[in-house]
Amino acid sequence: MGKLHRRSVAIFAVLALAACTNNPYPDTDAERKILYTSFVESPKTLDPAVAYTTTDHAITGNIYETLLEYHYLKRPYTLIPGLAEAVPEAEPRSGGQVAYRFRLRGGVLYQEDPCFSLGGKGRTTREVVAADVAFELARVADPAVNSPVIETFAKIVGFRRFAETIRGLREADPAFAQRRADEQYRAAGGIEGVRVLAPTEIEIVLENPYPQILYWFAMPFTSPVPWEAVAYYGGRAGRDQFADHPVGTGPFRLIRYDKQSRIALERNGNWYGVRHPEWDAPGATYPREGGQEDAAGGRLASGYIGRPLPFVERVEFCREKETIPAFTKFLQGYYDMSGIIRESFDRVVHEDQISPEMAALGMRLEKTVQLAVYYLGFNMDDPVVGAPAGEAGRKLRQAMSLAVDAKEFTRLFTNGRGIPAQSPIPPGIFGYEEDYANPYRTVDLERAARLLNEAGYPKGVDPHTGKPLRLTFDAGDTSARSLLTYQFSVNAWKRIGVDVEIAATNYNQFQEKVRQGAYQIFQWGWVADYPDPENFLFLLYSPMGRTLSGGPNTANFSDTRYDELFLAMKTRRNDNRRLEIIRELRAILERERPWIELFHPEDYVLYHGWVKNVKAAGLSIATVKYRDIDPVERARLRAGWNRPVLWPALALVVAGFAVVLPGIFTVLREQR
Repeated sequence: MGKLHRRSVAIFAVLALAACTNNPYPDTDAERKILYTSFVESPKTLDPAVAYTTTDHAITGNIYETLLEYHYLKRPYTLIPGLAEAVPEAEPRSGGQVAYRFRLRGGVLYQEDPCFSLGGKGRTTREVVAADVAFELARVADPAVNSPVIETFAKIVGFRRFAETIRGLREADPAFAQRRADEQYRAAGGIEGVRVLAPTEIEIVLENPYPQILYWFAMPFTSPVPWEAVAYYGGRAGRDQFADHPVGTGPFRLIRYDKQSRIALERNGNWYGVRHPEWDAPGATYPREGGQEDAAGGRLASGYIGRPLPFVERVEFCREKETIPAFTKFLQGYYDMSGIIRESFDRVVHEDQISPEMAALGMRLEKTVQLAVYYLGFNMDDPVVGAPAGEAGRKLRQAMSLAVDAKEFTRLFTNGRGIPAQSPIPPGIFGYEEDYANPYRTVDLERAARLLNEAGYPKGVDPHTGKPLRLTFDAGDTSARSLLTYQFSVNAWKRIGVDVEIAATNYNQFQEKVRQGAYQIFQWGWVADYPDPENFLFLLYSPMGRTLSGGPNTANFSDTRYDELFLAMKTRRNDNRRLEIIRELRAILERERPWIELFHPEDYVLYHGWVKNVKAAGLSIATVKYRDIDPVERARLRAGWNRPVLWPALALVVAGFAVVLPGIFTVLREQR
């Protein structure tokens, strides 16, 4: 009995000391190549036909392989083959139609999954075929799926007609709607412009030229999806919903999906890059070329060039609802990467570079400009600030543009994370020219005053009222922080004598004002779906006018020459003539000033030194397969940064002895 008590005390002491560690991961994983990161918002869906948020794509982009993808290092962004053997060329067809023919790699397998038993007892996978791509495009068209990208793919011949047919068949026969999705699609005749020519060959036919369609084949929306997965995972018989159970062909597969705490991916042994490294496929090997900055940043190290991907064996996404605890865990080495919280920005970044203290810990700062633009816009239908005001309105807009300091705006509201925008086109996209300076985007109050005078508003005074010109800044956000950003511009215009009143409402009320055209000035932003100048310059194409058609041209800008040039630029490949057209488009916007361009936002991300081959994308695309981890170095540094504080544990042991020893003495006396 005495031995038992002594053993109990010893165990108590050991457990107390062990409890001092704050390591959230099992010790057995300490030296494995596992990438640890965090997420704030849960994915809305993992159905590739529907998923559209960056959180969704962080998961689906690693699970679903696309026909095309982006070169990891090259800028401007360049498409390379993925599941397709090559990037297809446009083939003109009669009636102005254009076709793209994709040839898929043969012998590509889906991940292992029970759903494939629907195709044969005991089956756990099968080869990817062109019909799987056609099936997914039919799902995008299917009204019941409710994909957010229907308008983009409506350019495919017969796309809308297929959607109408499938809806009609379901309404006419409820039993039809209960059949498997693939059977319904076949009964509806499929999409006319999606033609399966062979087991691994598919042709996509568009009504009109639209070269940007290729970018959409680098997104999970068009990834091959097996009909078996959609049929099997319908939430019946205790099974998951398909939106929670992706079955793909990508480098990783989902092994845990707890949206409230943890999501985990592991290397997919069926991925073609793992099974067939001898193919040396562009999307399955580390790139052999990049820019000078890539060589300088260690992203072209000889030990990685041409090696098969992926390098890490698992990815762990941990839910963090608060930013400060997440950042603290990063500093402890428990996350491999992190954004920078506002409270610690000055500690981490000095003069736009990582601070010496952080650099001494081996951390690196990766900066990338997002393919996005934020701007102030004028309602060009308005009689005072818009086109109806003629030359007076143009000079008023030019003067107001000269008063707003974009660099100061980013300093105050984004910790300087942003590049002052000179046009709608951000860096990394064809047509962006670093040396271009918009003459109306450098603060010049004297010139602004002259333009106001020429516009008929001397010192900002409206001659009709004898008072400062009064305008309205309409906004759809009443939060304190947003109001501060609006006030920044209002104060800038006040310096030239223009009185602007903020009219902030909730978002729905603001949208209603926009639909009715009852607004003057607004603040807005746009994030690109794909890296092409068309995806920014179309924001000012007149048929896209918000009040006219509900489109994204919220400025309601309309210029005949701009529209002609846009259409000529839209379908042209990237060549000198396309650049000349973009310059002319830019000059029109420079003169007419429907926008006051503010900034292109920058992402600042911290990485620990044990994370290799990091290049931020600036787009919502998957890049995990290119990254590598040195787990031995991570374990060593974690141990040094998280040395246990032993005195609380020792105090606990002493307290434990104080509780346990009297009992031991009592037992010993009784034994005597």
